[in-house]
Amino acid sequence: MSKISTNQVIESTDTNRIIGNIDGSKNSPTVIIFAGIHGNEIAGVKASKIVLHKIKENNISFEGNLFILLGNMNAIKKDIRFENVDLNRIWNKENIHENSRNNDVDNSEKLEQMDIYAQMKEIMQQTSGPFYFLDLHTTSAPSVPFITISDSLNNRKFSKKFPLPVVLGIEEYLDGPLLTFINEFGHIALGFEGGQHHDEKSVANCEAFIWKALVHSKCVSKKNIPDFKKYQKHLSDLCCKYEFFEIIYRYEIKKGEHFLMNPGFKNFEPVEKDQLLAKSDDYPVIAGENSRVFMPLYQEQGEDGYFLLSKISKFWLNSSIIARRLKINHFLRLIPGVHKDLDNNYTLIVDPKIAKYMAKDIFHLFGYRRQIFKDDKFHFIKRDRKVTDLL
Repeated sequence: MSKISTNQVIESTDTNRIIGNIDGSKNSPTVIIFAGIHGNEIAGVKASKIVLHKIKENNISFEGNLFILLGNMNAIKKDIRFENVDLNRIWNKENIHENSRNNDVDNSEKLEQMDIYAQMKEIMQQTSGPFYFLDLHTTSAPSVPFITISDSLNNRKFSKKFPLPVVLGIEEYLDGPLLTFINEFGHIALGFEGGQHHDEKSVANCEAFIWKALVHSKCVSKKNIPDFKKYQKHLSDLCCKYEFFEIIYRYEIKKGEHFLMNPGFKNFEPVEKDQLLAKSDDYPVIAGENSRVFMPLYQEQGEDGYFLLSKISKFWLNSSIIARRLKINHFLRLIPGVHKDLDNNYTLIVDPKIAKYMAKDIFHLFGYRRQIFKDDKFHFIKRDRKVTDLL
């Protein structure tokens, strides 16, 4: 029988990063759940506690390993998104290296990051995987639940297990999300947005998502979960369906800018070109094209005013799967001005003169979604990669 360890429900004095874990065998799948990376998003924390309690209460036999980690513990205690910087915007190799060398870190989120990273490393040294990383969030606007992923085929395959919308491309517009960092090492990593902050329905949505993830990762058999069909039906009844969207625009709030989103927008709500979406320092902010509004900001903290989405066709999705499996991306290197980064097999370096004639969709087709301009060249980074250890 698996060993179950759970801490008490989080209180303001709680200092335990791991709020619960289940030890299966070293060679079985491991699910690592992050809850409360943003301190004002507590639905995932509550749902995780409920799942742990039900596993223990019902003596559910576990075949894999489960670890549930609190995110921004300081911000959770204060019911704020973050203290100094957004904990979900600082995950990159440079920050990890810098923090590991600096013993005088005075930034609350950097201290949180160092501890989370140490916990991840320890867990991954104790077990052999495969590893499934799940990051539980909620939004400031009313929303159906949805999944966000970096565009790798492994992420797509796992997200297909859930009857939910899937959003690609967030790594193109945000620097330093936790799951994007984890994806750089080839692991499956899904972000789940359970609904609106402090809505009890969001707790139920997160709980249902966790149960399905535990089953589909093969950590536990669905026959061992009482009322598993109830959780499956719960997600199916949310008026959602499995379909893909991609982010096509992000409104970034500048330092000192007074941004005010127009009230009433919901995630995935269609908007028309030139429709008034918000005000910036009393000037109108309008939609640049027909699209869908995504994650409109209705809270004080945050640098993302809103995003715009477009739906991805099944033809494009299927074409990209074929192209990647056949490794047709190698032919991109034959184009003058395009070559592989000698230090990184997953990066193409493209001359700007060439890049302006190549549609971004071509790079997306082969999984190169992350784009960085460095040393006067475009660096397109691929998300499909072999599994490796963390730094």
